[in-house]
Amino acid sequence: MAILVTGGARSGKSSFAEQYAIRSSNHGVYIATCQSYDEEMADRIMKHQKDRKVTGFVWKTCEEPYEAAEMLDKVASETGDKRDEPPALLLDCLTLWLTNWMLRIECERLGEDRLEQEMSKLVAAIERYPHKLIIVTNEVGDGIVPEYSLGRAFRDEAGRLNQRVAAVCDRVFLVTAGIPVELKSLAFRWEQL
Repeated sequence: MAILVTGGARSGKSSFAEQYAIRSSNHGVYIATCQSYDEEMADRIMKHQKDRKVTGFVWKTCEEPYEAAEMLDKVASETGDKRDEPPALLLDCLTLWLTNWMLRIECERLGEDRLEQEMSKLVAAIERYPHKLIIVTNEVGDGIVPEYSLGRAFRDEAGRLNQRVAAVCDRVFLVTAGIPVELKSLAFRWEQL
């Protein structure tokens, strides 16, 4: 079962996702996509790690800025034959993963279609993951239009990726001011017209 948790910055989405994992399994795997580019980001990463330890929930943390699809497949294969309860897998977050790939593609000149390939690979891995999977992402299209082209491209690609992932998830939560709302159950359906 795949669950997408979205919201704005500091909306409470990661806290909600962690609580969802804690309440749905007795242990978890945390795939962290954030890279520590500066001291402030290193401090944020350390705070997240400390906050997870305080809960007493057993997390195995995997820092993986690019190969999220491969990590999902690896965790699935490691837990596939075991009789124990599979871990809740938390992927935090899609938009940092997207940032990592967009910057890498630009710096390494990996080709125009590389991002589409990586996004398709990740969506396919999400679809085939057989256990509890919670994915955190950011809503970035609700704000102002970025003034530079890479920012606009990021906003557009994040919106597209969020739509693709939401389409394959069983549940989608929007978290605002710490309040989660499940969107798929509220969604308009064309047959209601």
